[in-house]
Amino acid sequence: MQGLTPTELKAILFSKRANVYYLEKCRVMQKDGRVLYLTEGKKANQYWNIPIANTTVILLGTGTSITQAAVRMLAGAGVLVGFCGGGGTPLLAGTEIEWLNPQSEYRPTQYVQGWMAFWFEEDKRLQAAKNFQHKRCDFLAKVWGKDRDLQGEGFFADDREIEGALKGFRQRIESAGNVTELLAAEANFAKQLYKYAVQRTEYGEFTRDADATDIANVFLNHGNYLAYGMAASALWVLGIPHGFAVMHGKTRRGALVFDVADLIKDAIVLPGAFICARNGLENQEFREYCLQKFTEHKVLEFMYDTIEKQSLQWYKGAGSNDGDIYQSE
Repeated sequence: MQGLTPTELKAILFSKRANVYYLEKCRVMQKDGRVLYLTEGKKANQYWNIPIANTTVILLGTGTSITQAAVRMLAGAGVLVGFCGGGGTPLLAGTEIEWLNPQSEYRPTQYVQGWMAFWFEEDKRLQAAKNFQHKRCDFLAKVWGKDRDLQGEGFFADDREIEGALKGFRQRIESAGNVTELLAAEANFAKQLYKYAVQRTEYGEFTRDADATDIANVFLNHGNYLAYGMAASALWVLGIPHGFAVMHGKTRRGALVFDVADLIKDAIVLPGAFICARNGLENQEFREYCLQKFTEHKVLEFMYDTIEKQSLQWYKGAGSNDGDIYQSE
């Protein structure tokens, strides 16, 4: 590994990367041209390698520290770093999304320019929000239609309840005259999915509450933060600031991260939280489940493609295409 340049570490296209790391009670450092994390054992310390060329996000939990040299290498490979509480939630700074973004001036310009070209026009911003919600429905139907693990737990895209919920939500998406109406439709759709998941897993009484301590709510929080990390990574690579949301409010910091994460949360995090809670899994096992499904269903690639296409929908310069822009440095 000695002598490798940052460019050589980017052989894996960003949209094809797989890894999200949650670390706790360790020290992240650079050693011999690699990024490692050090754990202290009773008899000896152990070093573990982090494959930064295939990593999108590192979440640093309780009892962690990181060296300046490690941050420099992570930034060179385009890895986002976030500080969080125990178990991966919450991200520090309360309900805000806070990331240490790699500093790069070599990202493309057409995507942020395309985003800005429509963002200041309310009708186009609303249409972009509707496009995102339709993509959200498409992804859920696709994942639930082919994932055998979910089907084995009773989650089917062609169940009457799900088909009805998707059809009703799509109709309300089209008829929404503003973002407030769209948010109301989204909330109603989410309630239908929660009800369906509770019935399929026989979870019992459930109310979605981010501050609740029951295991399903805790797992939903954890899975959502993992989705936020993927969304923040995709937005950073495309050069689009997190503040230019289409759904969650123009004045809320990090709101676009929530918009992008919503594309995949219903399809993977929601059913996974109830299934893992019913099966009595631990936090780490649930995280592993989510990350496995993110990779299996190519979540990062889906987010990346959705953002890219939306940013260029009304962009006059859309004829230019840099391909997967993570090769552009």
